[in-house]
Amino acid sequence: MVIGISAGVGKSTFAKKLGKALNINVYHLDALYWKPGWVEASLEEFSKAQQEIVNRRQWIIEGNYSNTFEIRAEHADMIIYLELPLYVCLYRVVKRWLMNIGRTRPDLGEGCKEKLDWDFIKFIYTTYYPRKRKMNERFQSFQALGSKKEIIKLKSKQEIHSYLENIKRQKE
Repeated sequence: MVIGISAGVGKSTFAKKLGKALNINVYHLDALYWKPGWVEASLEEFSKAQQEIVNRRQWIIEGNYSNTFEIRAEHADMIIYLELPLYVCLYRVVKRWLMNIGRTRPDLGEGCKEKLDWDFIKFIYTTYYPRKRKMNERFQSFQALGSKKEIIKLKSKQEIHSYLENIKRQKE
């Protein structure tokens, strides 16, 4: 399970690289949630799609979507959390938009052309620090409950790069 502090932290890119290194299928929550034209899936439909994936033997699911966090967390053996500074996340979101104007990224639902608006920027900015607190609380509660889940926190580009390089070396 790959989650992160914010949009732009690199969840999709990290998950793709991890999936390639481990030869495990990667599923993007944005692709499950967004229908063509940026129409939202119902909670029931979104939950069902995730339930089908987590019942498989192996998977990597990337994305946050806190309203269905428990579906993934219950079945995950490992949670990888990416946390880069707010300015990096904002920069990457703008860069991603500029590089994909008029196109649909592979990690988005079909027919959802790249877009960026003030509401999304504001969402990132206003939820960054509260989300950081909530994630720490969530991880502490996992540990307090005696969870055997491995939680890996990667908090810099170097830590992210090193983690992926170590996985590749172990597979050789």
